[in-house]
Amino acid sequence: MERSADSAGHVNANDVVAFLVEVLAVVLLAVWGAHLGHTTAVHVLGGVLVPGAAAVLWGLFAAPRARFRVPVLAVATKVLVLGGAVLASWSVLPPAWAVAVTVVVVVNTLLTWFGPFARRTPGPPAS
Repeated sequence: MERSADSAGHVNANDVVAFLVEVLAVVLLAVWGAHLGHTTAVHVLGGVLVPGAAAVLWGLFAAPRARFRVPVLAVATKVLVLGGAVLASWSVLPPAWAVAVTVVVVVNTLLTWFGPFARRTPGPPAS
């Protein structure tokens, strides 16, 4: 099956960083979830359910091939998951690392929307 120029994915450096940020977000949410509660069962459930919920939401609304293409829900999911990961980093990492995570997430997200790495969706053709 051939891919047309329109469907071919063009990956840039910010896309690679964005993928790594998303993986880091799931890991941070898993670690944070594993710190919830006082029993082993709650630690395990938190470590599985929190990142699992984030991954499901991401797949439904925010992934490049999301099941549902609703822009408001995509942005809300990204804010929830990436914002939750930033908050989790402040809970489970030393402050210097939490600052680094926060800066990378914010800068990467801004570069996704603005600047030379921005992902612009094509509008209707000009008349």
